[in-house]
Amino acid sequence: MYAANPDLHQAKQALSQIETIFYVATKPNLGHFHGLAKQQTLILPVFNRFENPHQTTTESGNNFVRLNDAGKSHLQPHNSDLISEVELITEIAHRLHDENPINWRKLQDTVYVRELIAKTIPGYEKISTIDKTKEEFTIAGRIFEEPKFPTSDGKARMFVTPLPQFALPNKSAFGVQENQSGIIVILGTGRSYGQHNTVVYRSEDKYRNMPHRHCILMNILDIKKAGFQEHQRVTVKGNAGELENIEIIGGAIRESVAFIFYPEANVLFKAKIDPKSGTPAYKRVPIFVYSKT
Repeated sequence: MYAANPDLHQAKQALSQIETIFYVATKPNLGHFHGLAKQQTLILPVFNRFENPHQTTTESGNNFVRLNDAGKSHLQPHNSDLISEVELITEIAHRLHDENPINWRKLQDTVYVRELIAKTIPGYEKISTIDKTKEEFTIAGRIFEEPKFPTSDGKARMFVTPLPQFALPNKSAFGVQENQSGIIVILGTGRSYGQHNTVVYRSEDKYRNMPHRHCILMNILDIKKAGFQEHQRVTVKGNAGELENIEIIGGAIRESVAFIFYPEANVLFKAKIDPKSGTPAYKRVPIFVYSKT
């Protein structure tokens, strides 16, 4: 909630208006230190989904639902005080509401939870038997195997979306002189190899050949055009802030485009919100890359 926000100042201000925040977490993250509540902030550690004493299911990016094996970490002495997220939430609900409007403690049985999911969510019927069959399944109704759509005439409805016309700003937009050497490019932010959401497990990114988090991936032609050299340290400036001592890495990225890891890059910009989708502009942010020396 904190570090994933493109405007960290706004996120911190908004979270500080909440009286009490409970963070249910498997690992420390930046929100535990900076996204603090007005009165008190509690961090409640739990097992991750592969450590749980009970079996859980996951849905892959390819529409498959599969059953995970029960974890073993809960058997370790140093983890003896931890419980699963399901147990934590349902136990709090039970102590607050007893058995109203349902038996909250019964929801600690994940087999029973899967039975409820099968009855509630269309397409998930097979999840009620996955504990017995152990077979992964695809969610019904999501894959179109023939050109028939849920419209009045059965045909797909296509819309033409005009592409916006983008132009790079001048150097003056970044508060520097037009004769300042450097290059203006479009920044896209993203996760590294070895990162899940804002939690970083490894600092390097083997896929992009970026040895640490404080790098900017640029096209070789842009590096030469700006008078830079690979592995040179530069300053990256956006419309809200800047990052210094950033190493240039040449790689497979198109001209006039650059890539930096998030959430580190979030300090650079105050992301504009798309009026139609409501999505902040993480993927198209003008930046100025230059050397102060």
